[in-house]
Order: sequence, then structure tokens, then C-alpha cells
Amino acid sequence: MSLRVAFQMDPMESVDIHGDTSFALAEAAMQRGMSLFEYGPQHLIYDRGRIQALARPMTVTRKLGNHAAFQDRRLIDLEADIDVVWMRQDPPFDMAYITAAHMLERLKGKTLVVNDPEWVRSCPEKILPLDYPELMPETLISRDKGAIDAFRAEYKDIILKPLFGNGGAGVFRVKADDSNYASILEMFFESSREPIIAQAFLKDVAKGDKRVLIIDGEAVGAINRVPQKGETRSNMHVGGKAVPSELTEDDLKICRAIGPMLKARGQILVGIDVIGDKMTEINITSPTGVQELKRFSGIDAASLSWDAIEKRLG
Repeated sequence: MSLRVAFQMDPMESVDIHGDTSFALAEAAMQRGMSLFEYGPQHLIYDRGRIQALARPMTVTRKLGNHAAFQDRRLIDLEADIDVVWMRQDPPFDMAYITAAHMLERLKGKTLVVNDPEWVRSCPEKILPLDYPELMPETLISRDKGAIDAFRAEYKDIILKPLFGNGGAGVFRVKADDSNYASILEMFFESSREPIIAQAFLKDVAKGDKRVLIIDGEAVGAINRVPQKGETRSNMHVGGKAVPSELTEDDLKICRAIGPMLKARGQILVGIDVIGDKMTEINITSPTGVQELKRFSGIDAASLSWDAIEKRLG
């Protein structure tokens, strides 16, 4: 299809062309003859019932240092001028993010927004898995120190992290004898009014934190992210190394359980995090791992995403 596509994202000129998923999606779109635009969430405009954006017509090419070319920014109508909007800006999942989702939700039934912003807004990535407690590590969400103390006393070795964090930021492993525990809680409580999430530590994290990609409800492949020596976190933002991996029966069991829900909620491209046989997050805001999967396995999740979108558009 010769579609008109707008990417709502962080500036394209700043991305890593060998690792960024938004770049891979744009590149695959160009290969299909689609017309591309790029804008940031700060360029969204609601004007008397119309959802608009100050966008730049864009072309991309896999050429280091010269991978994106733009025309002058101009006002476009996201209903009249665009067929597909990709909501791909990075978190934090804050009120600015939620507001952008509210605005794009007004395009429903007119322009296809991927992933569906109604459910992106309503399904924070560490809260959505709570619908599947049997697939998760033991989890507590609270600001109450007594509740967190009791959870720690029961499980001894735990992970503490911000409920709406991303990229491994603010993630702490707290063992039973860790004298920094009280200070870590104070830091969380003083920096935010939000509850925090505590989970039982999973020893299998030493083997890696697997990223499984799901497209329109179906698992398509996986990569593993292995933490550096002495590091608990395996996120690539903090030095985790991506390595090849295969889908296991445990992975497929998780995907079969959550896939119908993701498909029904219009979540085209999703990345879940799996440690051992436990799911820790369902990433629907701007999931990554597409380029690594293609490099390791040849599976082109960007192209498969466009197949799913074209199928939905009929």
C-alpha cells in the first residue's frame, strides 16, 4: 500500500541506525513506497476538533551520519493527510505522554494509530502484567514502608524499582543484609509521590533478560540481554549485551496467554521481558529489539509489523 505515515518520536536525526526500532520501521515503510513524516509530541495540536501536527516530510537511508533528510516543517491534519501514526516517543510515561495518547485517541476510527493509544494510556508496562499473576515473579506495589518491609522479610532478596521507570534507571537489588535499604526507600519517596514496585529477585537473570517480540498477538522471535559482570540490570541502555536466543516453550506459553489481549487492544508491536519462566514487563510504548532480532535470526519484525498494519487497513 502507498500509505502516508507519521512518526511521533524523538528526533530521527539522533537515533542509532544500527539499533533503533523506529528507524527500522521507517526504512521498511520506505521500501514499500510509503510517504513519511516525523514530528515530536510537543508538535501535536488540537484545534477545534482537528488533531494536527507540525511535521517534517522525511526520507531515511541506512547511511551512517546522513541517515535522514527532511523538508521544512509544515502543518498536517492527522485525519485528512495521514493513514498511519506510529506513537514511538520514548518514555518516561508521564503526564506529557498520557496527554499525547489522549489526543491521538481522538483519531480512532479515522486514522490508524499504532500502538492503539487508548490502551497504551491505560496499560502501563509494569502494571499490565498484574492481570497475569501466575506468569510473574512475586510482586508488591506500594508506598507503605510496613508493607515493603514485610515483603522484604518474606523474600529476603528483592528488586526495588520505580513503577513508571524505563531503561533500567533506578533499579536496585536489595539483599537481606543490605544496609542501604532504608536510604533507597527514602530516595524513592522523596523524589516522587508514586508507589514503587518490589519483586522477588530471580536468579535466572544472570543468564539474561529475554526480550520476546510479539506482532499483532503472535510471538515472532526473541533476543537475550545479558548483564555485565557484577551488574543486576541487563537493559542495553546500561550496558547489557544483546545475544541470540530462541523461543522456549515457557516463552510461548506466556505469549499464548497474553497474545489475544494484545491483538484485541490494537497493540501491533510489543516487547515482553522474560527472566527464566517469568514475565516482568509488557512493553507497548516504544518497544525495541527489532534490529537485533533481524541481525541474529533474519526475522524482519519491522516488515512483519507493516504486514499486520496493511492487513488491518484491508
